[in-house]
Amino acid sequence: MKEIKAIIRQYTLDAVLDALHAHPEFPGVTVSSVRGFGRTVGRNDTGGDRPVQYGTVEMTKLECVLNDDDVNDVVDLIQRAAHTGRIGDGKIIVYDVESAMKIRTGERINRI
Repeated sequence: MKEIKAIIRQYTLDAVLDALHAHPEFPGVTVSSVRGFGRTVGRNDTGGDRPVQYGTVEMTKLECVLNDDDVNDVVDLIQRAAHTGRIGDGKIIVYDVESAMKIRTGERINRI
C-alpha cells in the first residue's frame, strides 16, 4: 500500500475531487486546509492570486492510502487536475505504508 500526500491550490480542489471520484478503484481522501511556504513565497512571490500572511500561503492538503497498482493513475489524475502552470501549484509525495488497521473491527488491512 502507498500513501499519497498532495499539497494543492485551494481553488483546484473541486477539479481534483471530480477527477478522483471518476477513478473506479479510488477508496477515499482526507482534505485539510493548511498554511506553509515554498522557495518563492516571502522572497520573490510571483503567484499573485494567493493570500500571503506572515510569509505563508493557504493551500489544501489531500491524503489518501491506496493499493500500489493504483498509485500512478491517481498521481496523474491529481497532477492534471491541479496543474495551472504557475509557481506554487503544489507538490505530490508518495510514501510506503507499513501497516493499516480498521479502528472499529481491529482488522489489519492488506489491501484497500
